[in-house]
Amino acid sequence: MQDKILLAREVDAIQIPSGDTITLPVGTEVFITQRLGGTFTVATTQGLARISSKDGDALGLNDEEEQKKHAEAERLKDAPLEEQVWAQLKAVYDPEIPVDIVNLGLVYDCSIGQEADKTVVTVKMTLTAPGCGMGPVIAADAQSKIMTIDGIDDAKVELVWDPAWNQDMISEEGKMKLGMI
Repeated sequence: MQDKILLAREVDAIQIPSGDTITLPVGTEVFITQRLGGTFTVATTQGLARISSKDGDALGLNDEEEQKKHAEAERLKDAPLEEQVWAQLKAVYDPEIPVDIVNLGLVYDCSIGQEADKTVVTVKMTLTAPGCGMGPVIAADAQSKIMTIDGIDDAKVELVWDPAWNQDMISEEGKMKLGMI
């Protein structure tokens, strides 16, 4: 069972599943339910919320995830851009599901091209449910992670609904993580 944590300071968070920005006051009691992709999903008396890893200190945690992320980026810095982009997409998580968006089968297309002498990544992705308020947050997370790659000038992440997502799109690795096989 998770131990309760009292926030050491006020923290901006994103309410799940609405995607609304909220402020959790100092002293708010939370329980970490998921710690993946550089964010924390926490349960509060008002429901679930997502807190950025940069605010891990408010949870009394160190930046272990950030250190891992930097080590991975260093390892991939000489890899082809496409490999770096896919690695960044695999670091994006739906805050309610402990599987990255690539292994969930949410990324339908990823391309790297040139537009006006700029290197641009274009991603088409979907969500597990069309009404999910977290869609723009997840897309922005993917975009910001891609923009950390040297040599990428712009990233465009578009939410699409065709074809409709279904569980058959989850990779074998994702199904294993979810206990489906």
